[in-house]
Amino acid sequence: MNKNKYVLGIDIGGSHITAAVLDMQQRNILKNSYTRERVDSHGSTEQIIRTWCNAIKAAYQKVDIEIGCIGIAMPGPFDYENGISYIAGNDKYAAFYGLNVKDMLASELQIGRDQILMNNDAACFLAGEVFAGEARTYRHLIGITLGTGLGSAVYNEGKVDDANLWCAPFLDGITEDYLSTRWFLKRYYELTGFNILNVRELTRLYDDNQTVRKIFAEFSHNLGLFLKKFQEDHTAEAIVIGGNIANASSRFIPAVTKYLESQGIILPIHISELNEDAALVGAAGCWATQTFKTIEKI
Repeated sequence: MNKNKYVLGIDIGGSHITAAVLDMQQRNILKNSYTRERVDSHGSTEQIIRTWCNAIKAAYQKVDIEIGCIGIAMPGPFDYENGISYIAGNDKYAAFYGLNVKDMLASELQIGRDQILMNNDAACFLAGEVFAGEARTYRHLIGITLGTGLGSAVYNEGKVDDANLWCAPFLDGITEDYLSTRWFLKRYYELTGFNILNVRELTRLYDDNQTVRKIFAEFSHNLGLFLKKFQEDHTAEAIVIGGNIANASSRFIPAVTKYLESQGIILPIHISELNEDAALVGAAGCWATQTFKTIEKI
């Protein structure tokens, strides 16, 4: 185990930062440290860095621990090793393009840049499940997060890779066009002419609405096609699924499992045990292994 007993895990989202201190020996979050703050991802670099650092300091102060090692789950594209952002055209954090975010954070926090490790958010999700979740008994895994976007990662013998499949060709577009919240909202509008707020609202209509059941059936088929290819490329022992859409897993996992079995693919599908905490747990857990990799090169 890493000499650092306590490590701060951070999950950077498009509208929030979530931070918590982890006990690395017990592999659990110090609940009193849990901090979540809204972030204006369209703001200036100074505003964003200040908000992030306020959340970081607050999490440590809540448990009376000095700032130490920090692990950050960050969306891409990003040069995680050097800390440089290449996020552009995603309606978030455009001000950071080409800048060294790691150096900016270290300067604001008055710590060394070697106290900060940054990794892909999808890879951190899967690493969190391996480090402290239901997937810790496996040696080979594939994982996805289903939400505003699609995250994908592969775990092999202690190493986590960002699979970066969100933009892979799929049907008449790319994978994220079909496996994300926007697909559900778009499809519902196409079939009904009405807008709906989110997948949670669709789930509530499932039992009494044939159109909603049709939409989930289509999503199940699309997800089955994607996971079939993903599994064929990586031969995992199990699949782990997280993200907000996973909260509706009872509406689509049975059909996905049935489809995969019809294709000769029989393996367990686990819904994230850590849920929204998985990425920050994985980000902190990188200090225990430091075996993250990413194929998301610029």
